[in-house]
Amino acid sequence: MSNRLKPGINHIEFWVSDLRQSMNFYNSFLPLIGWKKISDVSFSTENMVIYFQEMKEIKKLRSLGVRHLCFQAVEKGQVEEVCSAMVAQQANIIRGPLLMPYSKEYYTLDFFDPDGQVIEVAHTPFANMG
Repeated sequence: MSNRLKPGINHIEFWVSDLRQSMNFYNSFLPLIGWKKISDVSFSTENMVIYFQEMKEIKKLRSLGVRHLCFQAVEKGQVEEVCSAMVAQQANIIRGPLLMPYSKEYYTLDFFDPDGQVIEVAHTPFANMG
């Protein structure tokens, strides 16, 4: 067994209606919070990979499952930078950036991606993670 493997999420696969549109959208903010584009269809940190697959024939349905995906901003200013990127993308912003009472200095921005997935970028310096 490898010593470098740790429990966690290995990867997330997004099915998207327009690969080019989604890659442009995610590339507009993921690098601002430390993610690197590693291929034409994927981004990575040292711990996780997100990749995208175009599925034009599938319609998005409202269903049970993941409500949103929250990306960690390591600096509060990154939330502001992402907000500026989302305004430039003309993204549908749900709320923020604003402080929320979930933990001290929890600063968040929530918005929809091009396919209607709820995305959050949050700076959570005092969140209890375990």
